[in-house]
Amino acid sequence: MAKIITKANLAPAVYEFVVDAPLVAHKCHPGQFVIIRTDEYSERIPLTIADFDREKGYITLIVQAVGNTTKHLCDTFNEGDDILDVVGPLGHPSEMGKFGTVVVVGGGIGVAPVYPIARAYHELGNKVIWQDKMAAISDELILTTDNGSAGRKGFVTDPLREMLEAGEKIDLVLAIGPVIMMKNVAATTKPFGVKTTASLNTIMVDGTGMCGGCRVMVGGENKFACVDGPEFDAHEVDFANLVMRQQMYKDQEALEYSCGGHCKCVEE
Repeated sequence: MAKIITKANLAPAVYEFVVDAPLVAHKCHPGQFVIIRTDEYSERIPLTIADFDREKGYITLIVQAVGNTTKHLCDTFNEGDDILDVVGPLGHPSEMGKFGTVVVVGGGIGVAPVYPIARAYHELGNKVIWQDKMAAISDELILTTDNGSAGRKGFVTDPLREMLEAGEKIDLVLAIGPVIMMKNVAATTKPFGVKTTASLNTIMVDGTGMCGGCRVMVGGENKFACVDGPEFDAHEVDFANLVMRQQMYKDQEALEYSCGGHCKCVEE
């Protein structure tokens, strides 16, 4: 079991959980994820490690309440409660090295797992350009919103395109967020020949490769985001096929499932 140390509501339906998981915290690296079960009746779900503290043995998980299990976790679990299983770290860590100028593009809930990756790049001496509130680990902060309510109005690809067109030397771009956002980032950088990585953690389901939910074509070959990734060469990912596959089970994903009266949500 893993005890919830703190729980914070970051935005509507988005929660931050700091969890006591020393074995995971001591072994994990930026870009990896864990599999959790909230209780004995829970399905298994993958969650990206948003941050970790090796000294305290804590990991941070950012959870968006969109499905049955994430809603159950966010609505009924609080500080002091135990999560039944936290298994990991899983997946291949992010490729680390001193590249030069690294642009890390985070979109939506994908901003959360960007943090440990951007921090690690910065510690290695890279100049990090990162779109998030935590400018402390970035050399330059660029914030965009669709409606202009914060930062500049527009898409995350707008400032990226401007930098490339201005001739700024960018050595690596890492994109984490909605599939359509990562597709557009890849399309933006490809004409300039800039190395670009897409983190496909958002499409994972069971985290073992057995369900096939995260199957993706990369360079003409079948890959599974959970066991072969989650990071891939964005210019080799068949985003058109991926977007099409995401639409196949849209109706089923919207269904509400019942726990059968066994879980904490009906104890009150």
